[in-house]
Amino acid sequence: MCPASAAGRARARGKRNICSQLSRRAQGFFTNDAGMVQRTNLGILRKLVCQKSTKFKNVWTTHSKSPIAYERGRIYFDNYRCCVSSVAAEPRKRYEMPKCSKSEKIEDALLWECPVGDILPNPSDYRSSLIALTAHNWLLRISANNGEVLEKVYLASYCKFRYLNWDTPQEVIVVKSAQSKATALARQAGIQPSVLLYFAVFRVIPLSLIGMLEINKKIFGSGVTDATISHGMLIVMHNSGLIRLYSFQAITEQFMQQKLDLGRTCRWGGTSGTVGESPFGIPCNIKITDTPPLLFEVSSLENTFQIGGYPWHYIITPNKKKQKGVFHICALKDHTMAKNGIQEMNCCSLESDWIYFHPDASGRIIHVGPNQVKILKLKEIENSKTQHQVVEDFVIVADREEKTKSLLTVTASGRVVKKRLNLLDDDPEQETFKIVDYEDELDLLSVVAVTQLDTEGKAHLDFHCNEHGTLLKSIPLVESWDVTYSHEVYFDRDLVLHIEQKPNRVFSCYVYQMMLNMKVQEVSTDLDLNQGPWRLLKTPLCSRCGIKGSLSKGRIFVWFLFQRSNCLPSTCSTHFLTSASKTFNSGIYKREGNSLKNHKHIQVQEAFNIRVKLWSFK
Repeated sequence: MCPASAAGRARARGKRNICSQLSRRAQGFFTNDAGMVQRTNLGILRKLVCQKSTKFKNVWTTHSKSPIAYERGRIYFDNYRCCVSSVAAEPRKRYEMPKCSKSEKIEDALLWECPVGDILPNPSDYRSSLIALTAHNWLLRISANNGEVLEKVYLASYCKFRYLNWDTPQEVIVVKSAQSKATALARQAGIQPSVLLYFAVFRVIPLSLIGMLEINKKIFGSGVTDATISHGMLIVMHNSGLIRLYSFQAITEQFMQQKLDLGRTCRWGGTSGTVGESPFGIPCNIKITDTPPLLFEVSSLENTFQIGGYPWHYIITPNKKKQKGVFHICALKDHTMAKNGIQEMNCCSLESDWIYFHPDASGRIIHVGPNQVKILKLKEIENSKTQHQVVEDFVIVADREEKTKSLLTVTASGRVVKKRLNLLDDDPEQETFKIVDYEDELDLLSVVAVTQLDTEGKAHLDFHCNEHGTLLKSIPLVESWDVTYSHEVYFDRDLVLHIEQKPNRVFSCYVYQMMLNMKVQEVSTDLDLNQGPWRLLKTPLCSRCGIKGSLSKGRIFVWFLFQRSNCLPSTCSTHFLTSASKTFNSGIYKREGNSLKNHKHIQVQEAFNIRVKLWSFK
């Protein structure tokens, strides 16, 4: 194959416009693999989102006295009791569960979505579910469509469970308890509880118990401050800044006292009951009696620790207070620091910068400061297959002007001295980055930048190319932005959602939806199809009936929907576009006859209906 011709075809594919892609999709292209159609659709949506004529309009605003959460097109209010769909033109209520007491409210929840290709035992398992944890220690599986409780498991009465997180996303869920506190009498006697907290670990769909695990200070040390389970590892944190990693699977195999099944009768500690039902709950069947084999150990300030990249690296902050804001990137294999592995944002600001591995699985690193976002990547050093270096992929810089303030002082002799003071890098009067996120389906980086104008702050959401960092789109947020409040911003396909927490537990939600900047009119009129000069373009839009038609290159075009009785080789209700030599009003037109000129494959009824819409783009 000629490289030049291949490159030319690649450029042609890259320049193909949206209408051409829609036409090819209607003819059955893009079907080489199962995900090709989806990727093509998302590519079309990305172009629509980023084009200049596309606007994002604030279509809905609401306020609440309880926290507001967002998950995959669903907005949750009143502790997940009320669900609002954000997919419609204007958000609408999907369901509302019955009111409950404060002790029964949902404290945390995760959205589970059905895996592709798995065979599940019940029809309801193929629909999305909300895995919810209540204040009185019940784990619920709730239908995400109508709020029906599908499954419920009582956890235990000997501790208070409070948090949910994924061990393996969409497969294994971890329920974490609050940390144990000593009673007043125990504190007076100087006695501290030995058990710090508990974990209940489940496989989801079908919901099955892996085990209940306790973190005991007698085993892991009196300095243990917290623990978590993630990606098959038990991560234990100490007050000295030490972080230790253990294999959860190895712990389960070595220290499980008895395998428990939900819904089965069990005898434990002299009593018997049904596992997962009240009041018996789930006994602690994984008790670590000896220190498990250590996989990894590192020390970091405030127990900050992340793993990612390719090959595996980790990011820590040296365990000294003066090193806050300094990040070390080291190889997981042998703790060797990467070349240029010390990353420090040279900035003077009230809020510290932050760093994390890019969620797009590219192995890159995102380092965010008040006035710049650095995208870093690990690159193999020449002549060295073991060591890597950290290099800049691209940098996103805030749009700001260099400003300095002068301070006037008068000496004893009366001489006026000017001192130049540099402003903070996160000065509110200059554009400052507050939130950086990644939209995985559209492959876009979303960056929230805020500037203080007079008495209120104004924010805008920028979309950047994830590959090169190019600014593709900027969306102004109409509501004011107070930097002292807590903010969350979600960008999900054609939706932007801003959640704001104000003082006195007042939560506000602002929903923006993508709008094409076009004007649509529809009126009724009479038209004889045999009159009027028609001109059909040559691009076929229907692969089944062979009708020709295409989008007019002008600002106005006419869209016909033919309702026909026969369309070879099968019934077809294809929409197709034609270009007319004169402008027609919109409406519904009827023609008597049994055929339509220039369309050999269409056999029509006595009444042939055509709906015409006139679209005018600004």
